[in-house]
Amino acid sequence: MHCIPIYQVDAFADAVFGGNPAAVCPLDDWLPDGTLQAIAAENNLSETAFLIPGRDPVPLRWFTPRLEVKLCGHATLASAFVLFEFLEPGRAAVTFGTLSGRLGVTRQGDRLSMDFPAIGSERLEPDDVPTALIEGLGAEPEEVRFTDDDWNYIAVFADEEIVRELRPDFRLIEQVHPHGVAATGPGRPRSGEGPANDAPAIDFVTRYFVPSYGIPEDPVTGSIHCALAPYWAERLGRPRLAARQVSERGGRLELEVTGDRVQLAGAAVTYMTGEIIVP
Repeated sequence: MHCIPIYQVDAFADAVFGGNPAAVCPLDDWLPDGTLQAIAAENNLSETAFLIPGRDPVPLRWFTPRLEVKLCGHATLASAFVLFEFLEPGRAAVTFGTLSGRLGVTRQGDRLSMDFPAIGSERLEPDDVPTALIEGLGAEPEEVRFTDDDWNYIAVFADEEIVRELRPDFRLIEQVHPHGVAATGPGRPRSGEGPANDAPAIDFVTRYFVPSYGIPEDPVTGSIHCALAPYWAERLGRPRLAARQVSERGGRLELEVTGDRVQLAGAAVTYMTGEIIVP
């Protein structure tokens, strides 16, 4: 029996109880995959990240409560935050070695900026869209796209309010397995007077559902913005974008498309530190 550290971090958040919580566990070496998966299931967060500090690049893996995934944004942000704040204080840049290749993270003031691969997407013909996706969302999108990494469907709606008001049937969306479903739409225009106009402008909003992976609705999802950022950058005609994931917890992402890469920036805060007792 031995203990390993655990940090729970709210990523893409300026204060606790917002953004997307991720667990981060530094290791001396990899534990058996079954143990890593059991820890992630026990944590029951959308992602648990495991990293091995002191190597270059720093090995990093991500697990949902049900399986390992190839790319995760918020848990990468959380992992870099833990490295900079607790494991190697004063460090301001790191390169992680992952199933999606090398991913760089740098500290930029009170924000962390991640360098991720851009992911394209193609518009689907209506006959190629799963019935369970439309019925599960409970609203008809303007178009449905499928990402080039064969990972996600993207349902594009006319405006922010439709996305916010979706009441998905997760039982139906789970039938879209093994894919996630992102619902997105343009941000509400900020004009006139009133409190709403004091908020920073948002170019587009998103919600993200992956019930087949044990994540009914993910609070804030960095990885899906690797596909959403190129789509909205082309549609809006500019590479720099501000996005908000309008889940119950919510979170803001600052994005820039640079060729075949996407820069995703956000803040993070510590919620909890502790130890896991591993048999």
